[in-house]
Amino acid sequence: MSKRVGVVWDERLAEYDFGPGHPLTPIRVQLAMRLAADFDLLVQPNVQLLSPVDPISMDDLLRVHDGQYVAAVVRASETGFEIGVGDRAWGFGTADVPVFPGMHQASARVAGATLAATQAVHAGSVEHAVNLAGGLHHAMPAAASGFCVYNDVAASITWLLDQGVERIAYVDLDVHHGDGVQAMFWDDPRVLTMSIHESPASLFPGTGWPSEIGGAAALGTAVNIALPAGTGDQGWLRAFHAVVPQLLEAFDPQVVISQHGVDAHADDPLANLNLSIDGQRMSYEAMHRWAHRYAAGRWVAVGGGGYEWLDVVPRAWTHLIAELGGHPIDPGAELPEAFRAYVEATHGRSAPVRMTDGRTPWPKSFEEGFNPNDEVDQAISLTRELIFPIWGLALESDNWL
Repeated sequence: MSKRVGVVWDERLAEYDFGPGHPLTPIRVQLAMRLAADFDLLVQPNVQLLSPVDPISMDDLLRVHDGQYVAAVVRASETGFEIGVGDRAWGFGTADVPVFPGMHQASARVAGATLAATQAVHAGSVEHAVNLAGGLHHAMPAAASGFCVYNDVAASITWLLDQGVERIAYVDLDVHHGDGVQAMFWDDPRVLTMSIHESPASLFPGTGWPSEIGGAAALGTAVNIALPAGTGDQGWLRAFHAVVPQLLEAFDPQVVISQHGVDAHADDPLANLNLSIDGQRMSYEAMHRWAHRYAAGRWVAVGGGGYEWLDVVPRAWTHLIAELGGHPIDPGAELPEAFRAYVEATHGRSAPVRMTDGRTPWPKSFEEGFNPNDEVDQAISLTRELIFPIWGLALESDNWL
């Protein structure tokens, strides 16, 4: 299914590091890449390693970020931990986004890594490409937010638009709403943003209500599925399948970009959904299938959140790379002994034994067994009722497979 696949990696991507104790530790990405390597996923004949566009041009950053904001990031980056009083208005220098020396360069390199994946897919040198270090979807045009300084996804979408691409679909699977990307393309009918996340009633950033459907010039191009706290595999996958493929078919994207934060997992310390590795793996299978069905295989995937850095993130994102490459890993497979020994020696913890949480989720179609009293079904129904008529979709439409 995957002819040519690009995986973007450079050890310098680990320099996007807010310091000891911060949830967004670069160890997450480093362990995921190591586990993928130990499964031989990076040496398959159809897989090639790509380097970030480094440095990403200032023009590419300024297409999505305010010039004064970028200048403030550069200034704070040069002074290290010292920032001016006025700089706090830009959103950094907080517990979520503390300043660190070299912050501009490290943030720009992450954006350049996602851009490298995007350019490779656009050029046709690969069908799919992934940057696990990317997915910094909370960054706003003039503010850092939620661990995110520069919005790598928005920079790549804007680059594609500048190349003449007319329809780009962005699918955000992080437990947190993809607010920054939505905001940047709120009134642009060329970009469809879809986010499935925990309800803003119980989780940062407090946006992503189903009623957020896009600006006046782009109604129906912002799509939000806000799920109640406690939703597990069955309900999450039910919602995912009840909304996303129908809109991909209606929108007819030329490129699909998906964000794969894995903080919807039950073990994640910062959120309240209850997915398993197995449910997340099924979402990767679906995105792969839909990229081929609706976008001729042109698919860019990025990482995102995920804060159980050993038990969850490496396994989930290794499954993602395996799926992109067309070399899926049997969920029952044991993690390579070399990886487990490395984790024990360097981090003093035992890695999980298998690539599964032992679950076999498979939800019903939304049209089968709809329960109007169920909170998940209520969330699905509300999104469909607000969005589907704009696209001429019948509320009973179902692209389940």
